[in-house]
Amino acid sequence: MLTAIEGKIGSVEIARVLDCTLLGETAQAWFPDFDREAVRPHEHWLCPDHFDPETGRIPMPVQSFVLRTRHHNILIDTCIGNDKERPGIAEMHRLTTGYLDRLAKLGLRPEDIDFVMCTHLHVDHVGWNTRLIDGRWVPTFPNARYIMSKADYAATQAAAGMPGMIAPVRNCFHDSVLPVVEAEQADMVEGVHEMLDEFTLRPAPGHSPGHIRIELASMGETGVFAGDMLHSPLQIPLWQLSSKVCWDKARAAKSRRELLEFCVDRDALLIPGHFQAPHVGRVREDGDSFGIAFGW
Repeated sequence: MLTAIEGKIGSVEIARVLDCTLLGETAQAWFPDFDREAVRPHEHWLCPDHFDPETGRIPMPVQSFVLRTRHHNILIDTCIGNDKERPGIAEMHRLTTGYLDRLAKLGLRPEDIDFVMCTHLHVDHVGWNTRLIDGRWVPTFPNARYIMSKADYAATQAAAGMPGMIAPVRNCFHDSVLPVVEAEQADMVEGVHEMLDEFTLRPAPGHSPGHIRIELASMGETGVFAGDMLHSPLQIPLWQLSSKVCWDKARAAKSRRELLEFCVDRDALLIPGHFQAPHVGRVREDGDSFGIAFGW
């Protein structure tokens, strides 16, 4: 049993582990197609927590979700990590955070994690896959199976080998992904993949080539861990907005629309990777677009 939880889906307890919060981005910079006027009808619920109307800043906490099922401890995404060389990205470079201490406050040691599920393999979602011990990057969770998209692994490996690739992308593969594979703790999945009775991993490409969404169904309730299918609640009513770091912006928008429709149809709890408190909510139809009722 987790010592502190944020909520439950059926019988599954869910808690959150914060790594850090990124504060440097504005909506104007993050979303190439951003339209300031389109935001104004939504300011009454977006501001001030999710959008600063004066500066345009959109805070993005970097966090994991911890799930306790009847039989397993599961970690979804592993944030940025400590000691990682990320030159050029000041908010991610050589961090020292209390991530593992916060995990311990939930009553869990790294050895207690049975599965690490990766929605995708970007730098701010795989960092705690590994930690630096005696000068080597080793899996942080020694007893866990790490679940990764086969397509995303191939794309991340290819990107790391491209001439002139920026150091954070190259380093991320070599310090946070490859060591898990070399330790033979990685399980590659493709297509729609069901596991542990309660989970469906479904392809949701766009933000990355092999991005997946993780659907949890328990006791008639449903939740969706959406990773970076959305970075901000702005993208609920303005679902066409894709970020500057999306691999394919049009496909990302298509996958996002499908996700939001799924949440409406199933009354599924939306659990994205970077929302400020209260972090989750129920999606509702709003004309030809969507709104959200925040909270569990």
